[in-house]
Amino acid sequence: VFADTDAVKSVSVTEGDSVTLNIRLNEIQKADQILWKFGTNRSLIAKINREVGISYTSDDPDGGFRDRLKLDNQTGSLTITNTKTTDSGSYEASIKNRSSETKQRFSVTVY
Repeated sequence: VFADTDAVKSVSVTEGDSVTLNIRLNEIQKADQILWKFGTNRSLIAKINREVGISYTSDDPDGGFRDRLKLDNQTGSLTITNTKTTDSGSYEASIKNRSSETKQRFSVTVY
């Protein structure tokens, strides 16, 4: 089963501030794995595997997020610290469990 959320949540933030992208709690409670992706090519930037209790953040190919991503293992939320205008764009959380996958999308604007 694959579910897609209808709306893209738009978020604006001032350059240099932090922004947190929150997943709806009813989705996270049953999630085994959460993948955070960025940009039109959907590069994997963060992952939570709740079955084994592992989470990590990875740099996008040009290193733009280096040391600026924080994951919350309880809520699945992704925080970007010290935002830059290059962080503007589309973010996608792919929330997976054994029987389904749900995606939540965010449009971030840094100004």
